[in-house]
Amino acid sequence: MSFQFDHLRTLTTLVDEGTFDAAARRLHVTASAVSQRIRTMEQSAGKVLVQRTNPVVPTAAGDVVLRLARQVLLLDEDAAAELRRGDGDGDRVAVPLAVNADSLSTWFLEALAELPDDLGAVYEIHREDEEHTTSLLRSGTVMAAVTSTPEAVQGCVVEGLGTMRYLAVCSPRFADAHMGGRADVARLDRVPVVNFDRKDDLQNAFVRSVTGREPQAPRHYIPASSDFARTILLGFGWGMVPEEQCLDEIERGALISLAPERPVDVRLYWQRWNLRSPLLDGLTSGLRAAAAARLHPL
Repeated sequence: MSFQFDHLRTLTTLVDEGTFDAAARRLHVTASAVSQRIRTMEQSAGKVLVQRTNPVVPTAAGDVVLRLARQVLLLDEDAAAELRRGDGDGDRVAVPLAVNADSLSTWFLEALAELPDDLGAVYEIHREDEEHTTSLLRSGTVMAAVTSTPEAVQGCVVEGLGTMRYLAVCSPRFADAHMGGRADVARLDRVPVVNFDRKDDLQNAFVRSVTGREPQAPRHYIPASSDFARTILLGFGWGMVPEEQCLDEIERGALISLAPERPVDVRLYWQRWNLRSPLLDGLTSGLRAAAAARLHPL
């Protein structure tokens, strides 16, 4: 089974753009040409590759071919970048990455900013919980991911980055209103809590570990890392906040550490496609150094 290069590019463009018309505009061809290329690929694969929904969605077989397509395109862009070196900025390679929100708000963007400009990349960040970023690797949506999963996804390699430490905190105002003015972790299963989103189990797991009970508390959902921390600072509820985002507030008395002797450490790993790519190699090297400086050791 083989696929034409233009057809592989068409598949990635269709999935990225979401519709045949939008893909056609980006590729400067007709929508019928896009449709014909996808049908040709499906005939070659012997399987349906995309669901014709709005937006289109890759099938399980489509995920396999999409991953192949993105890898082939990366290698092509790597080669083109090598040939352009010294000829000015030229085109940059688009690098899709999956990163959890807390890494984005603490160390990850600074790490990208410190990478050499001649790496020649532009970044498409997919924000996803660290427990779920590997699904984007499996589907071929991203080239690499920060994840809490140490087992390598098929076709990927994995290495440890470090540990992100979380502290259970609340504001003095919240402690006065709900805990009798003191840090009483025995009440955490019943008092208001702030969750990032409905996938966020960090607070629930902490409650189970300190009380032995299943939490029954009212919940706020604040799906942005900086707003999440600010919501806790304003007294809406308690929550688990990255150490880097709350140590200053604890020191000046704006937040109370509810269990300073019981931090929660989340291990982070870097998974990337198992390809010899100067771009991915350079990206990995820079992130490895940044994580060593900003995260706790594994």
